Amino acid sequence: MEKSEFYKVVNKRILPLFTGSYIDGEEESSTRDSEVAFGKRNSLLIKPSKADEYRLVLKRGQPFQTFEVNLLKSILNEIDKISSLNLDDESYISVLQDNAIEKSICSSISDAETSNVMFGVISELEKWAVRTYEGKKIALGIIINTAVDLSDQPEVLSFNDIMDRDFFALLSDGIDSYIEFDRKGNLIGYIQMNKVKKVASIAPCEYETVARFCNEKRIGIVLTKNSDFLIFKNRELLFSKRLGNWNVYSHEEVIQLLSYRGNYSLKDIRRSIYYTALDTSFAYSGGCIVYLNKDMAELALTHINAHDILDERYFEIKKRQELENAGKLYNLQNLSYVESVFNVSYQDFLYQQRCIKAECLRKIISGKPFHELSRKLRQELVSMDGATVVDSDGTIIAVGAILKIEAGSDGGGRLAAATTLSKYGIAIKISQDGMLRAFCPDKKTNKVKVLFTVG
Repeated sequence: MEKSEFYKVVNKRILPLFTGSYIDGEEESSTRDSEVAFGKRNSLLIKPSKADEYRLVLKRGQPFQTFEVNLLKSILNEIDKISSLNLDDESYISVLQDNAIEKSICSSISDAETSNVMFGVISELEKWAVRTYEGKKIALGIIINTAVDLSDQPEVLSFNDIMDRDFFALLSDGIDSYIEFDRKGNLIGYIQMNKVKKVASIAPCEYETVARFCNEKRIGIVLTKNSDFLIFKNRELLFSKRLGNWNVYSHEEVIQLLSYRGNYSLKDIRRSIYYTALDTSFAYSGGCIVYLNKDMAELALTHINAHDILDERYFEIKKRQELENAGKLYNLQNLSYVESVFNVSYQDFLYQQRCIKAECLRKIISGKPFHELSRKLRQELVSMDGATVVDSDGTIIAVGAILKIEAGSDGGGRLAAATTLSKYGIAIKISQDGMLRAFCPDKKTNKVKVLFTVG
């Protein structure tokens, strides 16, 4: 494969799969070097074949995992085979490369026979993704049970026999109900998820039950009403296809990064923040979560309006800041007004300033820290316009806060809020298209950098 063609493949096929990754130059290579290998500082070294004398340096915020290396090896092998065909039809090459990505994803989590079934099921679901039933978009859920083989039984029904029929659209909803096939694609029956036992899992809240159900022997494939594809195994969301691009997830590594350079951090808080970001991502509502480092909350308060503060202790700090600032020589003309507003108790301030949102949210939160709220409530709070700000102990400082943004900030309001408060911890901006980007301070450059990205 020519170098220019390889660059094109990496930019178009590989980078979108490993969300947040980018090409950071290239280096010399020999025939002794593998096509894919770990590099320095969260990087991978990749080349199209062992014969090539260069390797591209692929980097991203979160570390690459071993299963991602194996997946990438499979993808490059498949794409190299396509390149060797010397085809001229660009549109046909594009279809083959898309198929190579899907085939490699399937083979990365199952044996050859089951991966063919997975690929066939996804192909059938892709037909439903562009169809409607009685004018409505379809959501479907499939379970492939790799521990079951019904092929020796009489009168088996294959997924090929039934998935393209109209009645199939009514048999599952991809959330509470699923159709189950064996490892060779033969129909087993119907599964209702309300009886699944609670075990640890990592998935968007709406799909938590199917993630629990999909252990090391079961693979879950979901077509959502947004025409997304989700793949579950080992009790977690492993892959998704959103906006036409497949994404791979490395949840635990991202959760660990949430303690980045923090001098105090509880794993329960980090996990709840990531889960909430994931839930908000799949709710397509957008949001912003700020997780402050210890001893940084007071500095962050300078960007938060007192009307948005939900905790009395932080209001008292904010009150002191406002009074001290008003007492400075250049602000003396405002001193009497500021004193009339802030020289009151927190409860009086909420009442006198008509802080209806703050009073409502305080009753709903009931003094609980962020990680003790239900996942659904956390997602709904974060989806509010503005930023949700949490201190290192999980105390909720503000929800839906419209921040005082630094001069020169660009992008939308949530992006500007995230980059402004990331100086004091980690700020996660969730786009309405589902993309997560976390920002943190780079102490070497004294600027904001991207800590991780999740698609």
